[in-house]
Amino acid sequence: MKKFLKILAVLVGLAVIFVIAVSLLTPWMDRWGATETEIQAAFAGDELVPAPAWFVNRAVTIQANPEQIYPWLVQLGADKGGMYSYTALETMIACPQVNADRIHEEWQALQVGDPMRMCPEGSGPPPYEVALLVPNQAVVLGHKENNQWVDLWQLVIVPQPDGSSRLIQRTRTMMVGGLWDIIHPGVFIMERGMLLGIKDRAEKLAQGE
Repeated sequence: MKKFLKILAVLVGLAVIFVIAVSLLTPWMDRWGATETEIQAAFAGDELVPAPAWFVNRAVTIQANPEQIYPWLVQLGADKGGMYSYTALETMIACPQVNADRIHEEWQALQVGDPMRMCPEGSGPPPYEVALLVPNQAVVLGHKENNQWVDLWQLVIVPQPDGSSRLIQRTRTMMVGGLWDIIHPGVFIMERGMLLGIKDRAEKLAQGE
């Protein structure tokens, strides 16, 4: 019994440490790379979930123009170009991807209403649905409940005066609490990996590699 209580105490202690760490890191994770101006800005798709329970902005600078970034966004999906994130982690969570390293013309005809799968068909969470497309500016994906958007994933390209671009990933969601809080750090790791993966690919394209 004493051994069991010791193990239980350790598990409870680890759980408390995890909760505290996540609470402290969440503000940083939820605005990683984004400027205050970008966080306050209005972007395509905001109106679909006007009052989110959770609001996230993450961003990277890419040394490429929007036309060299947008095609990578269009072919996102486990059944197409992958998620451009950490392949080992994707496999570990039973969501293996083949992350494309080139633009595939056969995946460039994305349309509003099309599905975007996070994992291979038959596994993982429900696919996102394409909610809005603004060529060379934004790809907006989301989930609906009762025909209302409740979860939105916006990928927005903002060109800069020096010829670079900012790629902003914004989440507006009503899905909070419980499981969502637990997986929040993992989502941050994978989304950060995706942004950096797109950056790497777009910059190589811009450099003619």
